[in-house]
Amino acid sequence: MATANNCPAPISVTSNGSWDGDSPLHHALPLIILQICLVVVVTRGLAFLLRPMRQPRVVAEIIGGILLGPSALGRNERFMSNVFPKQSLTVLDTLANIGLIFFLFLVGLELDVHSLRRTGKGALAIALAGITLPFALGIGTSFVLSSTIVKGTRQAPFLVFMGVALSITAFPVLARILAELKLLTTDLGRMAMSAAAVNDVAAWVLLALAIALSGSGSPIVSLWVLLTGIAFLAGVVIFVRPVLHWMAHRTTEGEPIKESYVCATLVIVLAAGFATDAIGIHALFGAFVIGVVVPKDGPFAGILIEKIEDLVTSLFLPLYFVSSGLKTNVATISGGRSWGLLVLVITNACIGKILGTIVSALLAKIPVREAVTLGFLMNTKGLVELIVLNIGRDRKVLNDETFAIMVLMALFTTFITTPIVMAIYKPARRAPPYKHRTVERSDMDSEFRVLACFRSDRNVATMISLVECSRGTRRRSLTVYAMHLMELSERSSAISMVHKSRRNGLPFWNKASGCGNADQLVIAFEAYRQLSSVTLRPLTAISDLDTIHEDIIASAQRKRASLIILPFHKVQRMDGTLESTGHAYHLVNQRLLRRAPCSVAILIDRGLGGTTQVPSSEVCFEVAVLFFGGPDDREALAYGARMAEHPGILLTVLRFSPSVTNPQDLEQDEECIANFRDRMASSSAAEEGSARYEEVEAEDRVKIIAAIKGLLRRYNLFLAGRSPAAIPLVERTDCAELGPVGSYLASPEFSTVASVLVIQRYDPKADALNTTEAASEAGDATVYDVPDTPLALVTPESSVRGKGNGGSQTP
Repeated sequence: MATANNCPAPISVTSNGSWDGDSPLHHALPLIILQICLVVVVTRGLAFLLRPMRQPRVVAEIIGGILLGPSALGRNERFMSNVFPKQSLTVLDTLANIGLIFFLFLVGLELDVHSLRRTGKGALAIALAGITLPFALGIGTSFVLSSTIVKGTRQAPFLVFMGVALSITAFPVLARILAELKLLTTDLGRMAMSAAAVNDVAAWVLLALAIALSGSGSPIVSLWVLLTGIAFLAGVVIFVRPVLHWMAHRTTEGEPIKESYVCATLVIVLAAGFATDAIGIHALFGAFVIGVVVPKDGPFAGILIEKIEDLVTSLFLPLYFVSSGLKTNVATISGGRSWGLLVLVITNACIGKILGTIVSALLAKIPVREAVTLGFLMNTKGLVELIVLNIGRDRKVLNDETFAIMVLMALFTTFITTPIVMAIYKPARRAPPYKHRTVERSDMDSEFRVLACFRSDRNVATMISLVECSRGTRRRSLTVYAMHLMELSERSSAISMVHKSRRNGLPFWNKASGCGNADQLVIAFEAYRQLSSVTLRPLTAISDLDTIHEDIIASAQRKRASLIILPFHKVQRMDGTLESTGHAYHLVNQRLLRRAPCSVAILIDRGLGGTTQVPSSEVCFEVAVLFFGGPDDREALAYGARMAEHPGILLTVLRFSPSVTNPQDLEQDEECIANFRDRMASSSAAEEGSARYEEVEAEDRVKIIAAIKGLLRRYNLFLAGRSPAAIPLVERTDCAELGPVGSYLASPEFSTVASVLVIQRYDPKADALNTTEAASEAGDATVYDVPDTPLALVTPESSVRGKGNGGSQTP
């Protein structure tokens, strides 16, 4: 009877309302809602505070869980009894584990077994060494702990749990750290990602072994758990995998997935979790295995990720960190012996992982600095570490003090990774000086290099049309670097994006390649590459939008680009108006206009050439250059003159007068116009009538607007300088970075059909100032070495002028 009185009373689901005197905190549903809201606010707030330190979000979630637990706020009994009462923890843990099951399904979806088969010997050796040595040190540490604070525990499972806990590398956390440090697409980043992927798989296998050993203690039971686990894997491969393949092959690109397929897949995930839990391993293993066997080719896996990832990672998964934090009581680490054991665990974890990785990396002939950096990167912990520790605690393998020590070890090793890597490894180097940073130049026969950026297939057709117009007719004419700007967010699918980019070697991925269908982007770029006078090389920028401009600047410097073409942050809707794609893209363009190492052009895309690629023999565009005067207008004129060399381009230069420029610029303007007219007169453009020069008298805003509007029906593309010698043409604008003329050309009253290219000429004085400011902030004016993506999977190398790997050094 006394035992019954000690049990907490059952908690009802909903309350009668506060007005009826019934507290919502005494009922399961309103309480779990409050807990979820509190957890999300605390973890997201900490993530925001830690963002300047470039810490991954998992660090904020671990700290948030500890702060809400008995180590901090939980020391207040009133807070714990009202917000996290004991009778509510079962509901909290259940929701957290449901979220964990589906998150592990997402992890399995992101794991590409085929890419693991192609892991190089060096990465495989690093992964194995990075597991073996820390596992051995973990076993040694377990003997020390079992003789001091973990007396009486079963030795075999404790050894394995400690070994697994010290040897884990958090693959998703590592990917985000590499992205923050601009190392994701470097050789070091590729090596770290490959080794971490192998380490991840090995950790799951070892964890399954540890769970099997932590059962009743009978060797026969542990053997049966392992055998039935193997039988479960075989059953999934034989029976479940064909069903998933059937659903994947019936899901076509561009069409919505059937709701029944999504429902069936989620039910299979839950059923697999039930099966593995019944076996005695853990429910999350079943979900992970189902995620691994889902076909990665085609849109099926990507659609599943989109359907469930935001709900799982934003709401449910943080609950698991808080559930862990509620079990973590730092106060249990008291006295010199406990703190000494904490130092011992952290030291062994760091030495085992770092030293094992360094030795294997040096044997693979990796330079010392890169080897040390790789060691610290592989020492990153994360969610899998907490899963191991929670399972160990639930199965009475770890006590509260050991659990707290291991959680702090995981937090410390992850927290120190970013600052240490930033301190010891700087892959950056000074930008190599180069001459041609503008379109206008004295040597017109020199190679013209363009870095053309795009965010999605929406920009590709117009970008190809623009490049076609720019190719000229000279022998060494044009090299284009097509850079796909890919945002790396905190969403789990971002890691899948990294996988696909690395696997395909493209700045875009071919989701349907496994089905024999070619992606439209690949078709467009491959077809355009057949032009013998153009070299087209793909690049990839995978980064947070706050720092992606650094990738663009670094690539422009390494490739010695003369012009960067950026898509405008607004896209055209069906009714012709422009709609913003987000303020973050607006800021990217603004940062590049301030810091670009060469000329910059912002493309306002209104469908130049239509939605499909136009063959070069059928290109027929009319281009107008609006010339008011100044350096930017001279750059726009130089670009227009290059376009006029194309037989399908009709160029008209309209010079507006009177000019309001200063005498020095006016003299340079006159010289530029004279050179243009002489060059056009001596070329075939004069005979064919493809280049014209007109002067327009317009001294005020009304007359200028009227003159421009009179041109709308005649031209497909307008070129304008960003800072011309002209008065503002609009009274109010939300895109002032386009300048007085560009702002009007981007306004709804201008046009719904003509595309616009607003050009800013490279200013060496402004660049020197930006370099000085960057050096004062960073300590060194350096840029990151961002390599090209390989071209081997785009087209045969024989189709590329200047043979060699597109990912290697450019001439």
